[in-house]
Amino acid sequence: MWFKPLLKIYLIYTKGLILSGIISGNLLPWIIGLALVAAILPWVYMASEKQQKFITERDHYLKTGNICLNMVSETVWITRGQGVHTAFLDSMDLLSGVPKITVKVNGNGSGNLFHSHTYGLYYFWRGRKYKGRRILTAHVIPDSSKGAIPFSKYLMPATTWYLKKAYSYADVIIAISPTVEQTLKNLGVSSKIVRINNPVISPKWKRTPENRLKGREKLGIKNGEILVIGVGQLQQRKGVEDFIDIATAIANSRFAWVGGRPWGVFTEGINRINKRIDDAAANISFTGLLDIHDMSEMYAAADIFLFPSYQENCPLAPMEAAASGLPVIFRDIKEYKSLYNHPYLKAASTAEFIGITETLIADQQYYRSAVTMSCNLLKEFDKETIKEDLLALYRHTLEDYFKINN
Repeated sequence: MWFKPLLKIYLIYTKGLILSGIISGNLLPWIIGLALVAAILPWVYMASEKQQKFITERDHYLKTGNICLNMVSETVWITRGQGVHTAFLDSMDLLSGVPKITVKVNGNGSGNLFHSHTYGLYYFWRGRKYKGRRILTAHVIPDSSKGAIPFSKYLMPATTWYLKKAYSYADVIIAISPTVEQTLKNLGVSSKIVRINNPVISPKWKRTPENRLKGREKLGIKNGEILVIGVGQLQQRKGVEDFIDIATAIANSRFAWVGGRPWGVFTEGINRINKRIDDAAANISFTGLLDIHDMSEMYAAADIFLFPSYQENCPLAPMEAAASGLPVIFRDIKEYKSLYNHPYLKAASTAEFIGITETLIADQQYYRSAVTMSCNLLKEFDKETIKEDLLALYRHTLEDYFKINN
């Protein structure tokens, strides 16, 4: 290691001081030499311990091939009910039962590899002992704050600065979309960037008659009524106000918005959106925050899924809806053009959302075609493919850290 030659030079120098003091009879060089030796001993001990730990971990990995992953997500404590928490849970499901992989969440144990889904202070604190093997999934970019938090325009320089620090703290960043990848490059992030989509665990969203009945009972939907749902936080970025306008224009169908404000008062447009909710037509309902375990019932209860969000990276809600067998209408934004390789229903305005929704309600052949179109998108988020990509990244990161095959 690098400290060995430096230590050798240091000890030669201090030995010379001590010998000089003894030969000359001058105590000062002797005292200085002893003081330097005393000062270096704790540092030498810590460096030696660190080196020994590295060798032990490396030998254990070479012998067993076991990965003990410290998975971190601050959403467990503070901000459930949003996409990052869902992505964290899906990653846990993805790795469950995989041979030679053990996952320790947050502070429930340490490992030989670190992977965080969030970028708060706990991410920096927990990752301090994993230099060289820190992985961060970049779920958000600076533009994600627009229409999401108050005064985002004025806070943008600080937001950009902080996110760049968080990105650069990692040794490897998982970019969940081409937009995220390009943003990281534009910011000049020095970390290695790897493209891996968010996984979609399709089986858990498969609709059943039981879930449909439960969901419609909870939402108060009668037999024969068409239900259109939207999912997301109650903020401008997610397009909830456009959803209200669409629902108002299609008064003969039922609409439900599933989602609340996990960030509380730090959410953009609380008073404005609350007034829109209070004044909303009778055919619109708002569920507030729901547990993720209730979402399969919400998707099963619905007939059409609207996703009028103005900015996304690799959204999970529309893929979950597609896995439930729903036709999905996206807003026509640039992020999807690079994210999806298959065609999808898209609307560039509220009027287009209304037109497509009314056509889906009236035309069964168009509806079936739209369902097939949405299901085809799921092929790009196959959990087995993404799992293999993730496992390959984990092993490659450890091999680089342990200097295996170098």
